[in-house]
Amino acid sequence: MGRRHSRFFAGSAVAFVLFFLPVLAKGQSGQREADLHFAKSYGQWLDQDVRWIVTDKERTEFGRLSTDQQRDEFIRAFWERRDPVPGSRENRFKEEHYRRLAYVNRHFEDQDPGWMTDRGRIYIVYGPPDEIQVRPISGDDHAGGVTFPYEVWHYKSASEAGKEVTWRFVDTCRCGEYRLMNDSY
Repeated sequence: MGRRHSRFFAGSAVAFVLFFLPVLAKGQSGQREADLHFAKSYGQWLDQDVRWIVTDKERTEFGRLSTDQQRDEFIRAFWERRDPVPGSRENRFKEEHYRRLAYVNRHFEDQDPGWMTDRGRIYIVYGPPDEIQVRPISGDDHAGGVTFPYEVWHYKSASEAGKEVTWRFVDTCRCGEYRLMNDSY
């Protein structure tokens, strides 16, 4: 009789594995799908859409959320806090932000998408410059040095204090990749 019980338990174990293994795998697959959904939608929102305007505190808070409902509420509140006319039907800040994002992706793409470039970041945060000085051709200067293509962007009142801010972008590889050469001068 002991042998019969062992065969029964062995057979039960095999049946258990054959029946529940696909169920467990499906559960893990469902978790992977949920993780993929998060990465594609919420991850894109955090790491691309609002990368340059989200605060460190907001990024940390968002990372602690565990449900899509909490994330959706966070995103709604995120835009509401920035709305120049709170409670309005249209959020002008959000609309302008996505307009800037589309603009930089069309105009500043180099080896990276436009939103990842230095010019893209500054444009997203500050908007169109008040003035741009462009030197598209590189060559030797009169002192025997080499100059590179560059752009200087001037903002008359871009800072919170309303002071003028200037950004200089230089294409040192002469390949269209303009890199920020100063934080502001």
